[in-house]
Amino acid sequence: MDLLFAIFEIIGTVSFAISGAMEAIRHRMDLFGVVMLGIITATGGGVLRDVVIGAIPPRVFRDPTCAVLAFAVAIVVFLAMRFFASKGDRFVRTREYLYFFADTAGLAAFTVLGIESANRADAALLLFVGMITATGGGVMRDVLAGSVPSIFRKHIYALASAAGALADILLMRIASPELAMLTGFGVVVIVRMLAAHFRWNLPRIEL
Repeated sequence: MDLLFAIFEIIGTVSFAISGAMEAIRHRMDLFGVVMLGIITATGGGVLRDVVIGAIPPRVFRDPTCAVLAFAVAIVVFLAMRFFASKGDRFVRTREYLYFFADTAGLAAFTVLGIESANRADAALLLFVGMITATGGGVMRDVLAGSVPSIFRKHIYALASAAGALADILLMRIASPELAMLTGFGVVVIVRMLAAHFRWNLPRIEL
C-alpha cells in the first residue's frame, strides 16, 4: 500500500508541476515564476490537506522531497518549452494536450491521495479532503496566474474529482485499498476525458 501511495505521490507531483510551470509560461513569467508556480501547484493541495486533517506542520515542510522534485520538473519544462517555442504553431496542439493530460493525472492522483491520507488520520469528510487535496494546488496556480480557477469554469473539473473520490470511498469498504485507489484514479481520468471530448460543462449564464 505504501508503494502505491508513493507512486501516486510521484505521479501527482510531476503532473501538477508540469501544469503549473506551463501555466506560468502561458502568462509569460520568467524562470523564477515558472519554478514557483510549479512548486506551489504540486504541493499546495497537500498543504491544505495536512492543515485540514491536523498534520501540522504540513508534510512538505518536514520532508521536502516533493518540493525538490517539483523544482526539477519545472526547470525541465522551462528548458523544453524554450526549445520548442521556435517550432511555432506545430507545437501548440501538442502543448495543449500535454497540459490537459498533466492536469488530469495530477487531479486524479491527488484525489485518491487525499482520501487515503484522511483515512489514515481517521478524519471525517473523506470526500471533502480528497477534493481539496486535488484542487487546492490548481486553485493557487490559477489565482497567482491571474485566471479564474479551473474548478469554476472547465470541463467538470471538481465534479470529476468528486466522482473519483466517491468511487474510492465506496470501494474501500468492500475491496482492498489498492483497488479502491486505482479505481478512483481511473474514474477521475475517464470523467475528465469524456468531459473534454464531449465538451460537458455545468450550466452558466452568458451575458
